[in-house]
Amino acid sequence: MLDRRPLEIFLAQPRGFCAGVVRAIEIVERALKRYGAPVYVRHEIVHNKYVVESLKAKGAIFVEELSEVPPNAMTVFSAHGVARSVEEEAASRGLPVLDATCPLVTKVHNQGKRYMSKGRKVILIGHAGHPEVDGTMGQVPGPVYLVQSVEDVKALTLPPQEPVAYITQTTLSVDDTKDIILALEQRFSDIEGPDTRDICYATQNRQSAVRDLSKLVDVILVVGATNSSNSNRLREIGTEVGVASYLIADGSELNPAWLKDARAVGITAGASAPEVLVDDVIETLRRIGPVAVSVLPGREENIEFKLPAELTAVRSTFVTM
Repeated sequence: MLDRRPLEIFLAQPRGFCAGVVRAIEIVERALKRYGAPVYVRHEIVHNKYVVESLKAKGAIFVEELSEVPPNAMTVFSAHGVARSVEEEAASRGLPVLDATCPLVTKVHNQGKRYMSKGRKVILIGHAGHPEVDGTMGQVPGPVYLVQSVEDVKALTLPPQEPVAYITQTTLSVDDTKDIILALEQRFSDIEGPDTRDICYATQNRQSAVRDLSKLVDVILVVGATNSSNSNRLREIGTEVGVASYLIADGSELNPAWLKDARAVGITAGASAPEVLVDDVIETLRRIGPVAVSVLPGREENIEFKLPAELTAVRSTFVTM
């Protein structure tokens, strides 16, 4: 186990909540304060059990289908976005809706629609079954070809001269998509795609921070949910660069055996994991033995996304917990 020398703990910067997650949570909290409980949320507002359970305790009810929402009940679409069919179903039922879709996801929707309107076949780089991918494919008015790997690109049946365009799931970084994009560019002679600056800033920043962290530590702990795409990717990056890396929901999932012979531990958190869970992991480490905590220098994120106008006068407290 640990000797008398304090275990060094380095915190990645940035880590945890991104602006899209902050906005989504605030929409639910402010809706509860303005309209009263219950507020119905289609799908988990973000992929984190602690966040979901905290909002449930305040009166949010999470459902997978709009058919579960009673007539006239205030309804929130999650940060991952929804298909047009879901929007149309809500409208046909006259449900009052607050859309918590991350603005960067909405931007991808709009890119896909624009490419489609120009007569291009749209190719989506993403993970099958992810709610953001399902929403994006349901927003673009035409067939969308999903690719998850270079092999998927090779398997596409579109002719090489077909005018195509690609869009990407926001929880994938430039590094995650570069090989697939290169394969697409080699396969198709007439191809367009978004500028790399359009890739979600939070995804890229957190991955870069993990790469910096990996140079200093023996073990990396990623705080996040198992169904969180970006959290899983952070753990994968640590593993890829040769550092033992583990995805944990909170301090209760920390296995002391992971720390055997470790002199330094790095901690980061997925974009939907609140800082209170990082604090919980640090406290668990303190109970094992003495620690010295420091925060790595990294990119400061000051981006804020606007809330729906009807909620701007209502205060929210969750994101400061």
